[in-house]
Amino acid sequence: MLKCIAIDDEPLALELLEDNISKVPFLKLVASFDSAVKAIPLLQQEQIDLIFLDIQMPGLTGLQFIQTLAQKPMIILITAYEKYALDGFNLDVLDYLLKPVSLDRFIKACGKANELYQLKNKSNDVVTQAEYFFVNVDYSMLKVVTKDVKCVEGMKDYIKIHLVSSTKPVVTRMSMKAIEEQLLLPNFIRIHKSYIVSVSQITAIRKNSVFLGSMELPISELYKESVSALMGKNPI
Repeated sequence: MLKCIAIDDEPLALELLEDNISKVPFLKLVASFDSAVKAIPLLQQEQIDLIFLDIQMPGLTGLQFIQTLAQKPMIILITAYEKYALDGFNLDVLDYLLKPVSLDRFIKACGKANELYQLKNKSNDVVTQAEYFFVNVDYSMLKVVTKDVKCVEGMKDYIKIHLVSSTKPVVTRMSMKAIEEQLLLPNFIRIHKSYIVSVSQITAIRKNSVFLGSMELPISELYKESVSALMGKNPI
């Protein structure tokens, strides 16, 4: 459950925002404010995961408010002005919604926040990565050392495990979901429905690709935020 607050100086806009939040099951609205200044005491007292924030407000604008925050929650800007989009993203906001905001666009932005929240929580969990696991290859159980896994490629009912120590991959009948449970964050990350990669083997990231040395693998749209969050970078 994401604890959130809503800030907008327009009563009708704030009421609509509260109604939209009530329709998203993983959001818990802690408080609403008609100015950014009024929200500051709450943020100093309570951990808030997500802020829905208007930009044009008297006294302290939304962008000025963001710059006052020492510990920034995730922020979704909701405004009638498109011209502040670049400024917003330069302040690492999660999303930028233009009024009037449709419910489906609002839910999509909230889904992005929830995915990032879950990823961060999973990354912070104390989990022991198994040093090795076994897979079925040619009627034998083959031992695979976890640190030797470079990446995993999905091929329908089979997977191909590429190793650091060998040019010959291990091919076994297994689902991507099953192998993903073996290869845990933060050591491995899913970048595509067909690819899981070792974070330690990543040598470069471009807009739509991850490079493992000379190997170039695609990043799908679904996993871009996850890659950005794990690498501690701005959205790619």
